[in-house]
Amino acid sequence: MTVQIINKSKHQIPAYETALSAGMDLRANIDEAILLKPLERAIIKTGLYIALPAGFEAQVRPRSGLAAKKGITVLNTPGTIDADYRGEVGVILVNLSNEDFLILDGERVAQMVVAKHEQISWEEVSVLDETDRGSGGFGSTGV
Repeated sequence: MTVQIINKSKHQIPAYETALSAGMDLRANIDEAILLKPLERAIIKTGLYIALPAGFEAQVRPRSGLAAKKGITVLNTPGTIDADYRGEVGVILVNLSNEDFLILDGERVAQMVVAKHEQISWEEVSVLDETDRGSGGFGSTGV
């Protein structure tokens, strides 16, 4: 699938790092470093603008290395970029660690996965079909 992209950043366009990667890294496109203190959040601009085809979304997700090693994650995981959005791609980062985190220009701050989705039509009914699980919710299937 081909997706249109405008790159107003100082960096290369996102690319898959390995042959079987699901996501592409997004890089910070900032004029000066941003200090993210513990529990602070910031929208990090990427300088990228995309036009997805109908029926697809781009999901902005944390990078596992940043999350595990530094406690940096994407706040609204996954963030959704809809097919009709034409603004700049931004990443809402939050620092869940106890230490300051310095975001530098060009740093890989998140990953983006393009996924197919469906839109539904609701059918109002008075009873839902039965399942073995029934209404069992959080933790109902065991430890």
